[in-house]
Parts: sequence; structure tokens; C-alpha cells
Amino acid sequence: MKRWLVRVAVVLGVLVVVAAVVAVFEVRRQLPDRATPRIPGLGAPVEVRNQARVHLWYGQRFGGDYPQLRSATDGIDRYLVQCTCIGIEAATGRLYAPNGLQDMAEGVLRPNPLNPSPELFRAKAESYRARWPWLTIMDQADPGR
Repeated sequence: MKRWLVRVAVVLGVLVVVAAVVAVFEVRRQLPDRATPRIPGLGAPVEVRNQARVHLWYGQRFGGDYPQLRSATDGIDRYLVQCTCIGIEAATGRLYAPNGLQDMAEGVLRPNPLNPSPELFRAKAESYRARWPWLTIMDQADPGR
């Protein structure tokens, strides 16, 4: 039971962060590229990115191109880990989860075929698993999503 509660807390923490990312996109010119807010009780640092500016620094940091995004959902669609492609529209509270929520609830990490970067995926997935050892890493995307 305790493991399930930890998973729910992680999911809720991710949803709060994603809501912040969506809000950041909407006021993109007024905010920095990165921020690290503190969320008490989460047990891990939270990274918030200004998705509207990722295309400006992505190539220099990671190599390769990154398209300029037109909306918050464009950015969410390209997250490296498929189950983290989750957002909440700030104005309406509408959930955006193009890959569903099953993998998030089960702690399954898969690469996102819309952002095929195996080395970056593996590094990010391993960093998640270092914090939450119960996560499972799959090297293939779920073809049903």
C-alpha cells in the first residue's frame, strides 16, 4: 500500500510541475529558460523549463535540432519519457495525456517515438530510477500509443 501512495504522490507532483510548464509557455517572454522550484515532501528537485525557448539552447546542450514549438502541447508531446507527456490546462483544468496514464501509474518508463534520442532517454530514465527504484525502464515505446 505504501508503494502505491508513493506512486500517487509522484504522479501528483509531476502533474503540478506540468501545469507550471503549461503556464510558463503562455508567458514565455517574461520568464527564464529554467527554474528549480521547491515542492515540499516530493523528495526530489523539480525542473521547470520554458518550453517556448527550448529550440534556442537544445542543439548546443544536447546536439541535434529541436523544432520551435507553437503550443504547450507541442512541447509535452516531445518529452523524452512517454509517460511524462502529461499536462493540465491552467485555465480549464483539462488533462492532456496523449499517451494515457497507465504507464505513469505503473511506473513504466518508455522512450517517446516523437523524440527519438536513445542515449538521452536512458540517462533521464536512469536518473528517475535512481530516485524511485521501483520504476521499470523499457527500451521500446509502446506501439499502441
